[in-house]
Amino acid sequence: MSNVVVCRGLSRVYTSNAVPVHALQDVDFDVAEGDFVSLSGPSGSGKSTLLNLIGALDRPTAGRVTVDGVDLATLSDPQLADLRLTKIGFVFQAYNLVPVLSARENVEFIMQLQGIHASERRERALEILHALGIGELAERRPGELSGGQQQRVAVARAIVTRPALLLADEPSANLDSKTTETLLELLRRINLERGVTIVTATHDPIVIRYARRSVQLKDGRIVADARTAAANA
Repeated sequence: MSNVVVCRGLSRVYTSNAVPVHALQDVDFDVAEGDFVSLSGPSGSGKSTLLNLIGALDRPTAGRVTVDGVDLATLSDPQLADLRLTKIGFVFQAYNLVPVLSARENVEFIMQLQGIHASERRERALEILHALGIGELAERRPGELSGGQQQRVAVARAIVTRPALLLADEPSANLDSKTTETLLELLRRINLERGVTIVTATHDPIVIRYARRSVQLKDGRIVADARTAAANA
């Protein structure tokens, strides 16, 4: 099985009040195709920094990141934007839905940027919304949806383009426990049935329980990396 993500010697140093902050320190990290990995650790451990570097939202101070066989260090900013558009799906804590667009139009938005024909966009958007159990809400705007429904729209938008990798930053942060369980069952199904590789940064032990591999960070370093009970489920 090939690796969708390969990180070697990855470091990221920020400057705060003229003092260097080592958010990541010489991290080696791989993610196999089809895996479901949780990155956990206390605030400031480096998990969100690692997720942002994998997602080409930031550049490392040292080291390299390869996504789906592409070395991110070799790409220009426009090329990185194109890689994010074509190879990576994002689910953000704040959903980031466009408030004036319907659920269907939000899901179609990335495909529109990719130049996919309108009829195919609509068909694929409705198919994925129905698959996620919210097809009847396709024409509602985000303000007319619950938090859990909005998160499902965000997931639909992230996977409708069939990316090589799905990145989720604190996906359960704004959800109650019941909605969290529903979302995680959905992510598990996407992972198992559609083969989508998932990496999530989280504080939530429920999210960690659903992942098939748990990676813990502390002070910018990986301190534990193990398969979970979900890997054998």
